[in-house]
Amino acid sequence: MGRKLDPTNKVKRGPGKKSRKQKGAETELAKFLTDEDNGAKRLSSRGRKRGGKTHKRQEEEYSYQMEEEEDDDEDDDEMVDDYGTQEDVNDFIILLQLLPIERAAKKEKKRKQSVSPESEDDEDDDDDDEEGGKADSDSDMEEEEDLLQTNIDEMDTFRLPKAEETEKEGVLPLDLKQIHQRIKDNIDVLCNFATKREQGKDRSDYITLLKKDLCTYYSYNNYLIEKLMDLFPLSELVDFLEANEIHRPVTIRTNTLKTRRRDLAQALINRGVNLDPLGKWSKVGLVIYDSSVPVGATPEYLAGHYMLQGASSLLPVMALSPQEGEYVLDMSSAPGGKTTYIAQLMRNTGVIVANDVNAERLKSVVGNIHRLGVTNTVVSNYDGRQFPKVKQLQVLLDAPCSGTGVIAKDPGVKTSKDEADILRSAHLQKELILSAIDSVNAESSTGGYLIYCTCSIMVEENEWVVDYALKKRNVKLVPTGHDFGSEGFTRFKERRFHPSLRLTRRFYPHSHNMDGFFVAKLKKFSNVIPTVTSGKGNQEMVEADNATAVTSSEEKSTDQIKVSTVPVKGASSLSKAQTNGKSDKKPAGKKDLQPGAKKWLEQIQHRKEMPQSSRKKKEASLRKNSVRLENTHESKEENRKE
Repeated sequence: MGRKLDPTNKVKRGPGKKSRKQKGAETELAKFLTDEDNGAKRLSSRGRKRGGKTHKRQEEEYSYQMEEEEDDDEDDDEMVDDYGTQEDVNDFIILLQLLPIERAAKKEKKRKQSVSPESEDDEDDDDDDEEGGKADSDSDMEEEEDLLQTNIDEMDTFRLPKAEETEKEGVLPLDLKQIHQRIKDNIDVLCNFATKREQGKDRSDYITLLKKDLCTYYSYNNYLIEKLMDLFPLSELVDFLEANEIHRPVTIRTNTLKTRRRDLAQALINRGVNLDPLGKWSKVGLVIYDSSVPVGATPEYLAGHYMLQGASSLLPVMALSPQEGEYVLDMSSAPGGKTTYIAQLMRNTGVIVANDVNAERLKSVVGNIHRLGVTNTVVSNYDGRQFPKVKQLQVLLDAPCSGTGVIAKDPGVKTSKDEADILRSAHLQKELILSAIDSVNAESSTGGYLIYCTCSIMVEENEWVVDYALKKRNVKLVPTGHDFGSEGFTRFKERRFHPSLRLTRRFYPHSHNMDGFFVAKLKKFSNVIPTVTSGKGNQEMVEADNATAVTSSEEKSTDQIKVSTVPVKGASSLSKAQTNGKSDKKPAGKKDLQPGAKKWLEQIQHRKEMPQSSRKKKEASLRKNSVRLENTHESKEENRKE
């Protein structure tokens, strides 16, 4: 019924569905093979040379292979057909059995293998070219080095800018990098001025330019830069200025009244705080590098286990070294860091008077006292200059100052402080230190000690004030107990201070990594307040004619005057009046004497210059007065007897 299949008649059928789908791959493969075979490009001259070398080498290899094949043909007994050896035939058969894509991939692999020896030849050619160009490159390098050396020589010789360049700097925007480099070069010239200075230029020219550049780059006023240049060597000045641009590390003090430093450190580390011990000189300090939580709001802080306190403010309390059961006065106590540290060292024994002139700042003192568990402190609000003279065993005076040691915390100091501010602070500090010394009891068993400290680095607020106290009160300087820190100045510019001022200690941010600070420890050896002293330091007495005995001319000469010695505050010493109204030494100027001494000296001088006639009249009147006084005295005695 259907179509019969004739097995003898073979009908050629077309490609199936799957082969029709693969027809596109064949066409693409044909395109790929066509591009590969016919896609020749125009080569450069260098490429043509390499191609010629490659072709020549291939011909040599082909001739060599042919010779080897002839030798092999002679040795082989088996005969092969025109298609080649059996291996080549097998490879060809395998190649026919592969898909078109696989045959193309295999052909590409063979092509890469044939290209690899060419690449080696290219590398050899490149090596030859490099060797040929080495000579040229070496010569170019030598020329560049010579040019670089000349530029370095020109840079080494620093030259002052001309007037035209300075005018341009005033108009054009500032180039801080150029100014910073000029500061370094200028300091280098000043440190080696004999060898590196410019001909015809004085040292003052370089210093003037350096002051201007420092004021511009670091934003200081001219007065403060001049003061700092007097304090530090030029090589150290830039380090100090750079240190003031960086904040000091955050430090805390462990409150040993409530915890130990080891336990506190472990608790803070568990909260994600990165810290280390402050140093070998402190047993309670910790320095914090970074923290994942606010250091001033942790449960440990609120519980009073530690106090945020700068490393430099620990030094005066350590120098005071209070003992248990003592009476201590903290004259400027706000915000309470030093007061609570004193209470911690005294183990809440004895009595501490925490005084401050600012009532608002005393609120922070009260808050810290309660939070840290201090129970032996009395808070007062007095002006330190009029503080009641209650004899304390020891006194700590952290005097108000200009704050030139804490510029990193308060950058406004750079431009806000001038000479008037420094002198005003120094005058207040002199008054405070005298009042603090008067509050110290020299007769205590442990000795009356006073710690004077400031957060300033100015000589006017430190050595000058301490030297003034040494002249005005019976005190002396003793070692502070710190084995680090710079010694205080015994001479500064035209000023000369007491040699014992080298026992004081200075701390700088660039060398000790803490705020600038000054610490001096004085010991009071007498509660007596000396009167105004002379240049030699001895107490002076003024001879006054307080009780004059006038006798008759027969017994004593009228010119002989008996003068008794009466101490007068603020007067210079005089020798006793000798006969004929003459003295061995000239009396001191009247401006140095009290009114009573001036009056007696005027009378003595008047008697010397008085003529004899008037002198006789004066003597007669004196005799009459003396006789009258004797008669009245006798009459009073008689009446009293009756």
